[in-house]
Amino acid sequence: MLNLSENTVQEDVDFSSYESTKLLERKVVNRLILRIVLGLFVAVIAMLFVPWTQNIQAKGYVTTLYPQDRPQVINSIIAGKITKWYVKEGDFVRAGDTILTIGEVKTEYLDPELVLRAKQQMESKMGSVDSYNSKISSLDKQLKAFDNLRMLKEKQAINKLKQSKLKVISDSNDLIAYHAQLNTEKKQLKRIEELHHQGLKSLTEVETKRLKVQEWTAKYIAQENKLLTSQNDVLNARVDISNVENDYNEKLAKTESDQFSALSDKFESAANAAKLQNEYSNYVIRKGLYVIRAAQTGYVTKLIRSGIGETIKEGEQLVTIMPHKYNLAVEFYIDPVDYPLVKKGEKVQMQFDGWPAIFFSGWPNTTYGTFTGEIYAIDNFISENGQYRILVKPYEQVKKWPKEIRVGGGAKTFVLLHDVPIWYELWRKMNGFPPDYYVVEAEKGSKKKNKQDEDEK
Repeated sequence: MLNLSENTVQEDVDFSSYESTKLLERKVVNRLILRIVLGLFVAVIAMLFVPWTQNIQAKGYVTTLYPQDRPQVINSIIAGKITKWYVKEGDFVRAGDTILTIGEVKTEYLDPELVLRAKQQMESKMGSVDSYNSKISSLDKQLKAFDNLRMLKEKQAINKLKQSKLKVISDSNDLIAYHAQLNTEKKQLKRIEELHHQGLKSLTEVETKRLKVQEWTAKYIAQENKLLTSQNDVLNARVDISNVENDYNEKLAKTESDQFSALSDKFESAANAAKLQNEYSNYVIRKGLYVIRAAQTGYVTKLIRSGIGETIKEGEQLVTIMPHKYNLAVEFYIDPVDYPLVKKGEKVQMQFDGWPAIFFSGWPNTTYGTFTGEIYAIDNFISENGQYRILVKPYEQVKKWPKEIRVGGGAKTFVLLHDVPIWYELWRKMNGFPPDYYVVEAEKGSKKKNKQDEDEK
């Protein structure tokens, strides 16, 4: 029936008893199902062309942006034993507050007057250095005195040599005069003897002249002897000059040797004094290390060692302090295949543990409860887990991070990449290809501008 009229016969006729009417109803149902299937197929095909945002997902945890803001472990620099605690877990401490005190356990430091005795030894050794300085100064004065005496003695010996030379000249002249006088006397004696033979001179006169010749002969010999003595004095004066120089050179050499010995002893004492000064400073500093203080303001989170009288070693961890002011960051790791796709300054969406959020990785605009971060640092060297570490800082221009977030909490990160159709993303994942490498529009614009500038140049 076509049911063209408003008057129906369905109440009067039972169409279920006819096979033809049953076939007609079954075809209508099949057409409806076919339309539904076709509609779903078209919808699926249309969905394949819907934009999908590629992303890199990774698990991370909350940390601090700067290393000084991270939990700090206070260590003991020296070995000792715990004598007293001044804090407990959860206490707020300021930089410089006393955490605990320790006592000495090493035998070489047990003397309570160790610092005072070390200071006395240091002062004594420094006093010996001063005494060596005085000795060196005295020897230097002695050297100058010896040098002056040598100069005076040399001048005296030189003057004596000059006197001896002048005496030689004088004695030589006298000897020449005596020799001339002796020759004259001999000639006169010869003439008197000739006159005596002639009877003109008496024998007395001859004897007198002979005595005169003998007298001048004795004078000549005495003068010659005197000249030899003067010449010998010249030689002695030269020897005296050499002796003066040798004597004072020996004295100067001995004094210089004593001075060098004093210098050597002084340097040795100075080295020992410096060593004692170093030991004294170390003792003073070590005494100050008995008090363990907080390096920065924060909260005492954990006492690693406890009790009184427990011995600790050098560098052993004692207590953990969390700074009260810090800049949050998120640290996560990515696979090497994704490393070229991330750059500093890129935005990252994050979902923190314990903070309600609804996130659709392909449609970030439809998410709720996520927070935006900015990539602050990227490690250039692969970590021990075979991945690269990424550090993200808050990007609060969009939305501030919750104050309830604490260091060490978990976080799930989503690095948003390129927009592609869904069919392309499905095809990429089926083939195991990495996400598309892309360049941010701002960077494209800057590159285009740089290219234009180069063309203009």
